[in-house]
Amino acid sequence: MSGEVLCRNGKFTLAVNPGLSEDRRLMVLETADGSVMAVMTPALADRLGLHRQSGLSEPLLRGTLREAGIVLHGADYIFYFSEAAKRALGQETPAGVVRRLTAEDEAAFAGFQSSASEQDLDDAYVELDHWAVFGSLEQGRLVCAASMYPWQNARVADLGVLTLLPFRAQGHARKVVRAISRHACEQGYEPQYRCQLDNQASAALAEAAGLSLFGKWEVISPDAGE
Repeated sequence: MSGEVLCRNGKFTLAVNPGLSEDRRLMVLETADGSVMAVMTPALADRLGLHRQSGLSEPLLRGTLREAGIVLHGADYIFYFSEAAKRALGQETPAGVVRRLTAEDEAAFAGFQSSASEQDLDDAYVELDHWAVFGSLEQGRLVCAASMYPWQNARVADLGVLTLLPFRAQGHARKVVRAISRHACEQGYEPQYRCQLDNQASAALAEAAGLSLFGKWEVISPDAGE
């Protein structure tokens, strides 16, 4: 929201920012308190004629997008650690066999990936060469892993987590999420946890790991065209 504000109407704000990348040229964020913030490139705002509209609101914006054939990708929940939760996180000692993974764990990680479905691997996007990777082991076997990569334009570290099916609902993911999030905080980053709205298990994990709902985030679909 660092660009020019075109409209501020109650809990709705629209801004334009020429620094947005092509795949993020339109984003909408609805925070937990019901506020809605939309940001887009000036070129897209000109195309939609938004500079000429007065009394713009969220419903009017969404109607304008529909008329122009612009589709938003399915929304994600975004979770974060409150300041109190981060303080508790920093005082916690990791439970169980949870540790940071390195290149020396390549064989164990390859075995872990081979035991997961392609869909789970795609959804979680956990990779050993990411900025930070943590795992939980049971009897020497890697059964849960989480990885993070930092955003380029903000001190935010986005995380993904995956637990092998036979080891779910045993607390592994909660421990790993908290361990990797503690590491991110120690490096000066804000941990960010995202999941799709219909992924109830992932949303429940975020709550169990001590995260709070920040809001719902929508991005222009890759299929939206020009």
